[in-house]
Amino acid sequence: MANQFPKNHGIPPNPYNAHCWITGNPQIGAGTWIGAFTLIDGQGGLTIGKGCDISCGAQILTHSTVRRCLTERRIDKVDRKPTVIEDYVFVGTNAVILMGCRIGHHSVIAAGAVVLENTTIPPYSLVAGVPARVVRNIQPDVQAWIVEALAEHDPAKRDNSLSE
Repeated sequence: MANQFPKNHGIPPNPYNAHCWITGNPQIGAGTWIGAFTLIDGQGGLTIGKGCDISCGAQILTHSTVRRCLTERRIDKVDRKPTVIEDYVFVGTNAVILMGCRIGHHSVIAAGAVVLENTTIPPYSLVAGVPARVVRNIQPDVQAWIVEALAEHDPAKRDNSLSE
């Protein structure tokens, strides 16, 4: 059976995923992976650090039309604010990060979480819920995973990392 879907599906091409919609000009760090059916909105200024994973269906926004809509277009502009996702952040499936947020490095935004406008998340945070909130600090977990990974590759490195 021939493919029934047109080759041009209307989403502009990008180097990350053919089924990811990237708008504006976001700065995306090396080694970042972006899943299908995501919206990466760089219209208001977006920085995504290195080594991040943005899961399928996630939306990262830097603009909002709420004020324009609710004022019956009396405010005729779209609001825009920069959003920053630091290095090594995992964004779960269908999570939403609204404009003006800053997500600290080595954090997890759980599946389905909604991080409200202008929220600052500290590094090493597990964030979940609607609205999203910091559940706990995961730095000890991350450090343990690093030690575990080092031990798998070189037991001597594991012993040295424990003394640092």
